[in-house]
This record gives sequence, structure tokens and C-alpha cells, in this order.
Amino acid sequence: MLTVGRVVAALSPDFPDLTISKVRFLEAEGVVVPSRSPSGYRQYSEADVERLRFALTAQRDRFWPLRVVREALDAMDRGLSIDEFTGAPHLQSPAPARGPAAAQVRLTRAELLRSTGLDAALAEDLLQYGLLHPDARGHFSGHDLKVAAAAAELAAYGLSGRHLRAFRTAADREVGLIEQVLTPRRRHDEDASDTRAALADWCIALHSALVHAGLQGSGGTVDP
Repeated sequence: MLTVGRVVAALSPDFPDLTISKVRFLEAEGVVVPSRSPSGYRQYSEADVERLRFALTAQRDRFWPLRVVREALDAMDRGLSIDEFTGAPHLQSPAPARGPAAAQVRLTRAELLRSTGLDAALAEDLLQYGLLHPDARGHFSGHDLKVAAAAAELAAYGLSGRHLRAFRTAADREVGLIEQVLTPRRRHDEDASDTRAALADWCIALHSALVHAGLQGSGGTVDP
């Protein structure tokens, strides 16, 4: 942890005009939120220093107002990348399918629609039928991103949120089955993440195989 004086010293080679007052101003504007020592002194982490470096560079080289700087930092905190010139947030591709990375990505509703091409009315249906699950702040995860992208593609074939509700019901049943398998294992293995991931993969493989087999049996031709 660094004092404000050491923060200024660390950044001065790149920003020789930086002062303690400027750091305090950026703190007041929400760029950084340093922790406090037991005696009440500000303590800055290396992550705080990098946030300050980003803000100072954006102001000096790109002439971004603080509003854009704050929005860019917020987007970065939610796992998004930032356009170097405009500050607009965008997703790295491909988006995470599952696991911790998928949970770490957090998108606003506008970002979700823009990233997937999902229609606003269909988004409402997906929320109503439980296919999308925003958190308490209204942010959507990487899992929601995958759901929205698939729903947007299926909408082109005439499938609405009402039709897609069946997928939610089927998924809930599969999740319930996996939890039944995991419950006795948790007594002996507190970390059952590997087992959970393996079971999810095999359930997806079985589901896919059954759908393909059913379509072929009905006279369709679907590549496996």
C-alpha cells in the first residue's frame, strides 16, 4: 500500500505536473477509492495507481472528460474492453461460455442488446420467462450474454420468448438432477466444481445428441 506522496512519486516520471491535490481531486471524482489505515490515512494499492495512470493518460492524450473516464473505468471493472480512441465499451470475443470468467462479465441492458442484436421486446420476454437473470444492480453476466445471442439468432426463425421458455424448463430439470448427484458428494468433497463442470458437459452432450437424433428421425438432416 502506498501513501499519496508515493503515488505522486510513482506517476511523476510520466506526469511531471501531477500534484497531491490532483490525486485528491481524482479521488473526489470517483476515479479511485483508497482504503484507510487504522489511523485514518489514505492507502493506495497498485490497482489504484493504474486507475490513476489510465485517467491521467486519457485526459492528457485523448482529451476525455472525466465523465467518459469514469464510464470507461466502470466498464473495465465489469470485464469489458475500452475503445482506445472513443472510450466506448465493447466485449472481447469470444465471450466466455461458462465458469468464473462468464460470471465476472457484467453488462448493462443496453450493452447486452447492442452486443447481441437482441430485440428489446424479445429481451422483455426472456426476462419474463426467466431466461435472463440480471443481478441486483441490473447487470447481466456472460451466461446471459450467451442466452441473449442464441435467442437473437433463433428469433430469425420465428421463435419467440414463449417458445424458448421450454429451454428454461428443461435446463432447470437438468440442474436439479445435477444437484441431486452433487449433494451426497459435498459431504466428502467441499469443492465439487470439477464434478459439476463434468456433469454439465455430459448433460449438454446428451441433450445435443438427443435433439440431433430426434430431428434425423423426423426426416431432417442435421450435422452432429
